[in-house]
Parts: sequence; C-alpha cells; structure tokens
Amino acid sequence: MSMRSQRKKGFTLVEIMIVVLIIGILLGIAVPNFITARQNSRAQTIVATLEKIDAAKEQCAMDEGLSVGDDCSTMGAYLRKWPATWPVTGAAANESTVGTPTTFRGRDAATWRTDKSGL
Repeated sequence: MSMRSQRKKGFTLVEIMIVVLIIGILLGIAVPNFITARQNSRAQTIVATLEKIDAAKEQCAMDEGLSVGDDCSTMGAYLRKWPATWPVTGAAANESTVGTPTTFRGRDAATWRTDKSGL
C-alpha cells in the first residue's frame, strides 16, 4: 500500500486553531458593538417616551384649563398607550404635574449615561 491511500482526510490542528482565532476576533469586535447599540436604543426609547408624556401633559393642560403645578390625572386619556414598563430600571418623576419636566431617574448607569431631564 502506498502512503496516499492510508492518509486520512480532515482538518489539521493548526487549521482548526486559525478558524477558532478568527471567530474569537470577530466576536471581540461584534459583541461590544451590539451592546453599545442596544444601550443607545434603550436610551432613545426612554427619551421618546418622556417626550410623549410631556406632550400629553401639555395637551391635557390646554384642554382642561390647568395651570402650572396642577395635577392632570386624566393625562392617560391623551396617550395612546401608557408605558407599562421602562426599558431600564428606574422611575419617572413629575409624570402628571403640569409645568414640570418629566424626568427619568435610572439606576442603570451603563444604559442611562446622560441627563435627559426636561424633554
């Protein structure tokens, strides 16, 4: 028998190690970018929600003749859907008081890095 007939087919250890190295490099680049994109998306969702709450508060105040400091308890009727959950942990403040900016006090510093109050 010749040596060619006894040779087994398959990948060598070096080839497998190179493939694993390439996959590791790709993951090292992709995962941080994905995490950053997800954090930015969550922050944008919070800002958009705060803007909608403020717009509903202003509309409620105009329709009902409320002034600064009044509570617009019927503000929920001016929102198509009240936000059931926030994308990150925290609480909204001043969500129904006319003339005060709705702010978000998040406890997840990695997701909520900048001050978006008063939007």
